[in-house]
Amino acid sequence: MSSFNFYDVEQNTEEWFGMRAGKLTSSSLSKVMANYGKSFGDPAKQLAVNIALEQVTGVRAGSSYSNEHMDRGHEQEPIARTHYEAINFCEVSNGGFFDNGFMGCSPDGLVREEGVIEIKSALPHVHYARVKRGGLDPVYKWQCISNLEQTGRDWLDFISFCPDFPEDQKMFCYRVHKGQFQEEVAMIEDRATLFSALVEETKEKIMGSKYIINVERGEAG
Repeated sequence: MSSFNFYDVEQNTEEWFGMRAGKLTSSSLSKVMANYGKSFGDPAKQLAVNIALEQVTGVRAGSSYSNEHMDRGHEQEPIARTHYEAINFCEVSNGGFFDNGFMGCSPDGLVREEGVIEIKSALPHVHYARVKRGGLDPVYKWQCISNLEQTGRDWLDFISFCPDFPEDQKMFCYRVHKGQFQEEVAMIEDRATLFSALVEETKEKIMGSKYIINVERGEAG
């Protein structure tokens, strides 16, 4: 992996969404990695349909989906980034989009030449659980490992941010290094190869489908 093309594009813009269309991105990777060693589950199969459709049409599937958690994350991410910069005396640059062919990723920011960050806005009980765990949230394990590998960076800071906590407790930051995940990277590469084949199979079925009219009943079938 890591033979990327980097595009310094603003995230959540039409241009950015267009670059992601038809690719397996880090944010969706957990669906593909679930049940590793077994057949893909329904979430992965549904993702394969969306990616196949995007490759066929060039238009992102499910583009209208949003929820309050996503909206909160978009609002609080710049605040968390500024908080991180102040604490670490550094400047975070745009994460843009890293294109690795079939795969791609959009980290929340880049730190100098060696670092990358992933910010997660959290409700109080979720933030507390992350602080108590004192490590990487397993929900985002595959996303973080993939971001590290696809960007070619040395380390990633996983950031949990909750503005409801006291000032000095609003941010929890846990750093991981690329060298920790050699086995997991091999698993991702193995699973991505199988998933790519599933997408191709799905695309062939989409391209080969026909719109059939039931003449006798006058209905589409």
